Amino acid sequence: QVRLVESGGDSVQLGGSLRLSCSTDIPFSDYLMGWFRQAPGKEREGVAAIESDGVTSYTDSVKGRFTISRDNAKNALFLRMSNLKPDDTAMYYCAAIPHPYDRMGATTPIEALGSDDYGFWGRGTQVTVSS
Repeated sequence: QVRLVESGGDSVQLGGSLRLSCSTDIPFSDYLMGWFRQAPGKEREGVAAIESDGVTSYTDSVKGRFTISRDNAKNALFLRMSNLKPDDTAMYYCAAIPHPYDRMGATTPIEALGSDDYGFWGRGTQVTVSS
């Protein structure tokens, strides 16, 4: 049973910042780790990914504003979000996709996180940005 527990979501004003955390018990070396989000009435969207070797990638709309990181010693994953916009409002989920992440046809880590075909995720944490 894979455990992924998100925290840190909150309601903030336009331009605000948040740091999401994900506590897990899985070995980072075996998984692509990342965050996806889903807003009501919208499709799931991969947001940020970090591969086993530490390479990171982001969806275009958050580049320069979001930073994904991890603490291997604490088995924790983080998402630092700054300059938040109302369009960032969504439930944010921590996800783990076993290697290889492209087994279901995804061509990039962000695409893999945006698909519900495969992997594990937590219950999510709500981020609300008001103008």
